[in-house]
Amino acid sequence: MKERGAEFFEGKGEAAFYGPKIDFIAKDSIGREWQVATIQVDHNMPKRFGLICVNETGEEEPVVMIHAAIMGAIERFLAVLIEHCGGSFPFWLAPEQMRLATVSDEFVGFARTLEGQLKEKGLRVVLDDSSEKVGRKIRQAALEKVPWTIVIGAKEGEGADFQINVFGQEERLVIAQKDFMEQVQKASCLPVAALPEVI
Repeated sequence: MKERGAEFFEGKGEAAFYGPKIDFIAKDSIGREWQVATIQVDHNMPKRFGLICVNETGEEEPVVMIHAAIMGAIERFLAVLIEHCGGSFPFWLAPEQMRLATVSDEFVGFARTLEGQLKEKGLRVVLDDSSEKVGRKIRQAALEKVPWTIVIGAKEGEGADFQINVFGQEERLVIAQKDFMEQVQKASCLPVAALPEVI
């Protein structure tokens, strides 16, 4: 824990009778603490079940079991996460990462091709090719807290840089089309702290 630089305290008297354990604690919006994950060493159960392994020299050795409840109670974990984010998930975590909003029917073909390329890379993207005005499409995506909204019009169809509306930011993110797939994949795979400039 010290090597990782994690904030922690020792919970003496916590009845960890199997062996040493780490509990991960999260706070909700009113400061209540919730245990959301546990990793615990268990010397007891392997002995009770007579579990052994054979080492590289052919000798039998006792095993040590590690219980890993990565999320703990899934409902509790998700509730704390949703509350912490206020429903505004970072790009890498959001169920819908991008919304492509076409200016008119003329650009739907280009947008569908881009949508297909993004989905092939495993990205979660939705195409809004409705007849609504583009301003309304952008507002709707913001109401739904979609991390990135990309307007697809004549300039984009001709290869111009993508001007990306990033939820919660006033300034647009500008990415050249030639660099777009690489940048999107980086943003999709890395934790938010690793890419502050694009999240």
